[in-house]
Amino acid sequence: MDLNRSPLGADKTEQEGAPDPDYLGFIHSVKQQTGIDLSQYKEAQMKRRLTTLRTKNGHASFASFFQAMMADKKLFYEFLDKMTINVSEFWRNPNRWEVLRDKIIPEILGNKNRLKVWSAACSTGEEPYTIAMILSDLGLLPSSYLLASDIDEGALAKANQGLYLERSLKDVPAEVSQRYFTAEGSAMYKIDEKLKKAVTFKKQNLLLDQFEDDFDLIVCRNVMIYFTEEAKNALYMKFANALRPGGILFVGSTEQIFSPNRYGLEAAETFFYRKM
Repeated sequence: MDLNRSPLGADKTEQEGAPDPDYLGFIHSVKQQTGIDLSQYKEAQMKRRLTTLRTKNGHASFASFFQAMMADKKLFYEFLDKMTINVSEFWRNPNRWEVLRDKIIPEILGNKNRLKVWSAACSTGEEPYTIAMILSDLGLLPSSYLLASDIDEGALAKANQGLYLERSLKDVPAEVSQRYFTAEGSAMYKIDEKLKKAVTFKKQNLLLDQFEDDFDLIVCRNVMIYFTEEAKNALYMKFANALRPGGILFVGSTEQIFSPNRYGLEAAETFFYRKM
């Protein structure tokens, strides 16, 4: 989060004070140097998180913090981590994953034996590996394409490593956990190697980069809540365009899409939307 994350400025539902030239300059510099557009994130939330990070590192201004961030790769990755809120678990909201496994996938599969799936803003990998477990149990993993992307290289490195704290597995069904995880030491678990090999991880900026297309399933959960309404609208349209007709967009439990038809989508199940 993922984590992640006016024209595309501060969220109008939040109370705004006077513009802060120091923070606005930081937004401009970050976009110019990295392509990351912080103006598309809710300003009050983002500024609060980054102010905490800035003061923790001893910088009195965002201008000073930006210069330090550009000179120190570790600090830049810390900025990305704070910006994208990399908090995730396997099988988060288990009943929704059960709906995906038992109803949605059989419907979109039809007579095929291969799916094209994308976990967008995949954070440290819990979400795409959950998808990989489901595809494996359905016998679809060897023949399917599973893409996972995130803007944070540090999160992607952790996902590629495939090593997780025990608490990340709290929602994984016991029999699934036994099949796909191996204990490493007293509190760490390693994901099954065949799942690691089945996922293609890549760095991607959702707001800026072009998407692949013809996906059967796009999963983007608990990410859109960090964006402004304008950015959400643009992203939903991009996701819809990346789906094949009949393909499904799966969103988070706080991200219900109102009037999905304006994106060419229709409700298929709670938090699942089908491209018309």
